[in-house]
Amino acid sequence: MKFSVGYQFFDEQAKPFAESLCKLAGHIEEVYFPWLDDATCRASPVNDRGRFNWDAQAFLENDLRMFKGHGIKLNLLFNANCYGAKSVSTYLKNHVQSVIEHIQDDAGGLDSVTTTSPFIAQTVKESFKEVKTRASVNMRIGNIKGMQYMEDLFDGFYIQRDFNRQMEYIRTVKDWTDSCGKTLHLLANSGCMRFCSGQIFHDNVVAHERDIMERQNQDGFKAAGCWNYYAKKENRVSILQNTWIRPEDLHHYEELFPSVKLATRMTSRPMAVIRAYINRKHCGNLLDLLEPNHTALLQGRHINNRKFPADWFARTSTCNGICHKCSYCGAVLDSVLTPAQEH
Repeated sequence: MKFSVGYQFFDEQAKPFAESLCKLAGHIEEVYFPWLDDATCRASPVNDRGRFNWDAQAFLENDLRMFKGHGIKLNLLFNANCYGAKSVSTYLKNHVQSVIEHIQDDAGGLDSVTTTSPFIAQTVKESFKEVKTRASVNMRIGNIKGMQYMEDLFDGFYIQRDFNRQMEYIRTVKDWTDSCGKTLHLLANSGCMRFCSGQIFHDNVVAHERDIMERQNQDGFKAAGCWNYYAKKENRVSILQNTWIRPEDLHHYEELFPSVKLATRMTSRPMAVIRAYINRKHCGNLLDLLEPNHTALLQGRHINNRKFPADWFARTSTCNGICHKCSYCGAVLDSVLTPAQEH
């Protein structure tokens, strides 16, 4: 199993991320990245309320060439939840074509595009036959019927992360994608809530973050509902009921996924996350592997990854998901939630 990892400019040691990642090239399938100031599902890495990093393009382009030189594929993100008035415009089509053409000319080829937009997928399909299209995990496509609707536009699909622990179900979906010549993909370390009812709202806010930041907004409201929900101690058991997969359990997925996506675009320790999954082992705070990381809400306590019970994967990969009638995760939380100094 190899990994698809999110691009940053620098790693946790303030060293160029590309140089650090290329040392692990044998374990890396691809790097996924946005194009500079384009809207995505994350905040802009180069535009801080009008203060633009003018060195960013040359830096990114150099890194993309380095990745290709080490045999690491390139996956371009057009995964904002909303493109506003430009959503089906000639402008957006031209922009997508222009960015892809530039990357192909400068970096030596683009391998795939991950997008939330059927319009962008169609644009890529029509203009760049050699570039694979992949349906973003943020489209929340969780079943075969949903994939069939988009079969002509996408070469691959991220399975809705809410089904990450349903192994038999994933096998059923994988059988279908294999039979159709499609690829199935998995995001392993999301820190988001399972079946989050606020995801669409939050993703829309992030897509329009540049405009929203320039307005007088209401204090005391968090667009990411998880921070409000976990503020109540009794709700924190949901952290264990989410979609993440521990590095120690990743081997169960090897027969299904030759490559797994790791969220590393915003974490403060991207190389530590990548190494933990490569080594299938993490001895610290589980939440340090996830994006987002909710440790700040635990008031000096961490989730000790070493203390998970031996039956954790067997129980959580076969449960019925009716959490309000089950006490298992609550009991596990009591045992793994420890003072930070114990790590």
